[in-house]
Amino acid sequence: MKLRTLLLTLIIILFVGFIGYRMKTNADKASTNTSKPNGDKKPSIHVNGLVVSEEKFSNIISVSGSIDANEQVAIRSEVSGIVENIYFKEGSNVNKGQILFKVNDIELRAQLAQAITRKNLAGENERRAKLLLEKEAISQEEYDIASAEYRSLQSQTQLIQAQIAKTAIKAPFSGKIGLRNISPGTYLTPTTVVTNLVSASEVKITFSIPEKYASEIKINNEIEFTVSGSKEILKAKVYAMEPSVDITTRTLLVRAKANNQEGKLFPGTYANVKLPLNAIEKAILIPTEAIIPIQNGKKVFVVTNGKAKEVQIQTGTRTEESILITEGLKAGDTVIISGIMSLKPDTTVQVTLKK
Repeated sequence: MKLRTLLLTLIIILFVGFIGYRMKTNADKASTNTSKPNGDKKPSIHVNGLVVSEEKFSNIISVSGSIDANEQVAIRSEVSGIVENIYFKEGSNVNKGQILFKVNDIELRAQLAQAITRKNLAGENERRAKLLLEKEAISQEEYDIASAEYRSLQSQTQLIQAQIAKTAIKAPFSGKIGLRNISPGTYLTPTTVVTNLVSASEVKITFSIPEKYASEIKINNEIEFTVSGSKEILKAKVYAMEPSVDITTRTLLVRAKANNQEGKLFPGTYANVKLPLNAIEKAILIPTEAIIPIQNGKKVFVVTNGKAKEVQIQTGTRTEESILITEGLKAGDTVIISGIMSLKPDTTVQVTLKK
């Protein structure tokens, strides 16, 4: 009996001791969690960052443009007929007023001879009618009819002479003639393109700029451009621009002229244009890889108290490596430039600053 009581007492003591041990263990864990509030959070992310600073920025925008001839026209005949002679050589230079080709005008000359004969007869009738009117042998109305017929035939004669003059097609300006699409004996109509005439001693560079830069472009501004297949930097001067912004593209169309006496530039080719704008004394530039496109614009992550924070920004000119920030950042901000796609707001970060 005593042994049984002793065993029961021992079991109770062990049970109470076990309960006390578990209570103490749980209290120690709670104390540890209370003293380390961030103990259950994920470890910080290692990223690279850049401290934003102000610097002078030569604001230059790069756009694509096209090279156009100073003057260019498709040569056609204003009258229909058979090509009688061709007086130009393909690919040669021609002068303003030079005859390029001749359309047969034999029918028009026959019509002219007939019209001149009728005009001369009407002129004689008008002269006689005037004499008779002075003698009051005819009425004023009869004289007016004779005079009107003479003037009508005179105008008809001048019309035929003008048509004959159009059979000799002349160069409207000096330039280089292109390849011809006709041969002697070809029947021409006003819709037939005979050749092209191009004046390219000067060329026009046509390009568009975003509307936000429209107020900064001025007449006589100098631009630089390059063409495909050449690294040579060429210069041109702005001479004209559209008076309004295109409402569809929100761009302003601009034209500049460049010297092409050496014939290096060919109309119809593309040009890479660099247009200098006003220099910015206190510009903020960041690497392009730091920017994240979003639905309403662009954003970056900056570091605040060891955590990543989203900041929406407005951007300006883009260079090969950087982009101009117009709103959202200030000097002294630390911008995260690596690992940005894995970041979320308030993520703890460890930053290695880029020098």
